[in-house]
Amino acid sequence: GQTPAKLMAAEAERILAAIEPDDFVVVLDEHGADLDTQAFAKALAGWGREGERVVFVIGGPDGLSPDVKARARTTIRLSAMTLPHALCRVLLAEQIYRAWSIYANHPYHRA
Repeated sequence: GQTPAKLMAAEAERILAAIEPDDFVVVLDEHGADLDTQAFAKALAGWGREGERVVFVIGGPDGLSPDVKARARTTIRLSAMTLPHALCRVLLAEQIYRAWSIYANHPYHRA
């Protein structure tokens, strides 16, 4: 089998190959900034302001390589708890939708 380091290196290669030079990369990491929903919505609106594509990167079970973390323009976390990759994707998708609903004055977000 592959070692965690080799798996992480292979994952980093795939991730970095998918990122364009002008992308605004947001890494999700346990040591990232804590943002509440309103702060996330405001940040998300700002991240895309320059017309850059906003790209979220969620690490696998062993985390992200230093090379991927170095590519990030910012780092956030969804929780102080450790969460499985698949659940992070769902939570992030919901928060992106919620952020959109805040800026579109859609009734989905009821704070």
